[in-house]
Amino acid sequence: MRERGFEVVKGYENADIHMPVRKTKLSAGYDVEAAEDVIIPPYEFGMKPTLIPTGLKAYCKDDEFFILVNRSSGPKKGFLMANSIGIVDADYYGNVTNDGHFYFQYYNFLKEDLVIHKGDVIGQVIFLNYLKVDQDKSIETRVGEFGSTD
Repeated sequence: MRERGFEVVKGYENADIHMPVRKTKLSAGYDVEAAEDVIIPPYEFGMKPTLIPTGLKAYCKDDEFFILVNRSSGPKKGFLMANSIGIVDADYYGNVTNDGHFYFQYYNFLKEDLVIHKGDVIGQVIFLNYLKVDQDKSIETRVGEFGSTD
């Protein structure tokens, strides 16, 4: 029985996407690579973050989610995640609008463009369990993609 893992999203089947891996047996995070070359311009007040496609979706059990986190070397290289961490719920997997494709959102705090190449490790995924309160009555079903639960 499948519990959690990664798959290539529709549209990236022939793009040589590498599955995320943990670098050591005690690592918490799975290193994720960029699916395409992306240029992140220097940050200017009011600009939107640059989305870096991964070409991946991830599945997990109903009482789990995964977080997208910056690499520890990210700030040293000038890029920071726009949302500090990204939380991706189990029902994001395979949604009809984008097949569950998850992206990393970054700002560049260098004075020049930051070039991300396909295959560069851009962040990590960590799978976690969550708990519900006694009074929880959530029954809604996800019907959208990125940011759809606003």
